[in-house]
Amino acid sequence: MSSLTSTVERLQSSGEPTRRFGDTDGGIRKILAAGLVTMVATGIAIVYLSPLAYMGATALKTEAMIQDFRAPLYPAAPGQVAYDGEELDLYEVSLPDGSTANLALLQPGRQASMYVDPDDLEAAPIEWEGNWRQLEPAYTFSPQTDNFSAAWEQMDFLVLLRNTVAIAGLGMIGTLIASTLVAYGLSRFQMPFKRTIFIVLVATIILPRFVTLVPTYALFFKIGWVGTWLPLIIPHFFGNAYNVFLLRQYFLTLPKDLDEAAAIDGAGPLRTLWSVLLPQARPALVAVGIFHFFYAWNDFFEPLVYLSTRRDLQPIAVGLQVFNTLFDTSPHLIQAGALLALAIPLVIFFFAQRVFLKGIDLSGVSK
Repeated sequence: MSSLTSTVERLQSSGEPTRRFGDTDGGIRKILAAGLVTMVATGIAIVYLSPLAYMGATALKTEAMIQDFRAPLYPAAPGQVAYDGEELDLYEVSLPDGSTANLALLQPGRQASMYVDPDDLEAAPIEWEGNWRQLEPAYTFSPQTDNFSAAWEQMDFLVLLRNTVAIAGLGMIGTLIASTLVAYGLSRFQMPFKRTIFIVLVATIILPRFVTLVPTYALFFKIGWVGTWLPLIIPHFFGNAYNVFLLRQYFLTLPKDLDEAAAIDGAGPLRTLWSVLLPQARPALVAVGIFHFFYAWNDFFEPLVYLSTRRDLQPIAVGLQVFNTLFDTSPHLIQAGALLALAIPLVIFFFAQRVFLKGIDLSGVSK
């Protein structure tokens, strides 16, 4: 602080004009601001994605790699080289000229050891003075992709995938049909207590589903649905407050002149919905569909409640938790299984992200 003050005083005494940040050219200020925003965004992205990077690195390691505290963060195994029928370990050896080389330990000793150069095995062994135990092993990149096949087989992943796609897909169809019809009625037609019905519907969003768990479980148990997919699929054919709200907001953005033009051409309400409004609402429908698909894909609690006795019907979320319990001492298999469960939603979002984000943007709602 004192040096800065003295610099300013020296400039003032020398008569040189001091330049403030506000006097900087507008183009330079924009470049500096863009650079600062980029740096902050990059830092946030690195922090946000670091758990995913750790998951990917762990999934490619062996149990020995994870337990090796000197190993790097990426999948790497201590290097070895074959020499006269033996496997020699590689170490990072400091040479007299100050450089470091990876040498294979041929004959360990307390004060001096003999090494061979892995790049020139025909050369004479090299004597190095020092304690070889203090040397760092030379690691080589060695990803273990077999972890994924092992997790696939142990989890019975095809059965879990079939169950998850069936539950999520059928529920998505149901919620799209029901939510579209309800949103169409609330956005296009006059009815008694329309505003009250909409407020009550939206108010159910803040109602925790745990509140209704006991009565709904008692009902489904009474009618014999426990132990089947029906409690996870059929309720979605009666609409969802989130999805109804989103679709209603989107339908309100469409001009009613479209309905009037269709009516003049003789189209009824359902024909107008099918031929006029739904083609215009494709981004919102895709957004609602993906919302529900991801919700059902990641849902753990309700499948656990209703399918706890039917392992052959459980989805990936429950199957992954069972797998974690059975293999809790094998974190590399757990992370490989988690990445397998994560892969399909990521692929779906990657291909549908443009329509998905457009639907959210036009409706002004995020779930």
